[in-house]
Amino acid sequence: MSDRAVDDLEEALLGVSALIESTVAINRDRYSTDRLITTIAGPYRKVLDTAQEMITGARSTIDILHARRVQEEERTERSERQLLYRADPSVSIRLLCSPELLDEGFVREQLGREHPVAIRVARVPPLQAIMVDRARALVVTGPAINRRASVIRVPEVIHTLHILFDNVWRGAVPAGERIVFGDRARAAFARQILGALRAGVTDEVAARDLTVSVRTYRRYVAEIMTLLGANSRFQAGVRAAELGLLPSDGRDGRAPGRPGPE
Repeated sequence: MSDRAVDDLEEALLGVSALIESTVAINRDRYSTDRLITTIAGPYRKVLDTAQEMITGARSTIDILHARRVQEEERTERSERQLLYRADPSVSIRLLCSPELLDEGFVREQLGREHPVAIRVARVPPLQAIMVDRARALVVTGPAINRRASVIRVPEVIHTLHILFDNVWRGAVPAGERIVFGDRARAAFARQILGALRAGVTDEVAARDLTVSVRTYRRYVAEIMTLLGANSRFQAGVRAAELGLLPSDGRDGRAPGRPGPE
């Protein structure tokens, strides 16, 4: 997705979160009575209990947005990954995940399975959501210390969540088609080069910042363009953004001047 699309998505998802919170605040008594919104308080295991109940009770579809990092104090003996294997084999499962939270082991486990989980990767704001049968959703937002978790059955909210999920899913990259640059050091170096390409800096400036020769820098640019299937440097930068290979500011957090792999 382009930066503009990512910004629009983030604004929309934040809007959904605000909609959920305002719906609860304004209609708390009525929705509590009708059980259209149920707040989940207490330890994280209660969230997992609810997720397990929803997953095992699904009859047709499970759509999962996994973009919120679980904090250390929220970890238990169970994981969301394990819960998915408890779903009925006839249920269609889609998992939309942010690049930094993708479980490579889980991706490999789907290879050769008769009913694999469909996994796609996209840059999305930090949010957890499990939507079952397009009828109810478990939504988790915020850090562990201020976590907000609710089961939502309000049709308007469910409809909005699914519209957003479907729109992002269409533009997301299947997990098996991601670009892999190698080990962590090489991947970090490649992201810095991609950031330089997208920023349009000259080869000389980029090579100096990365403390490599211009010739070495250009060799890496050519290799990256080949991996991305790009015909131009600009196209490589755009393609990298679409694949979620770059953070929104185009930097990977490494200080300039540290040498990359020669």
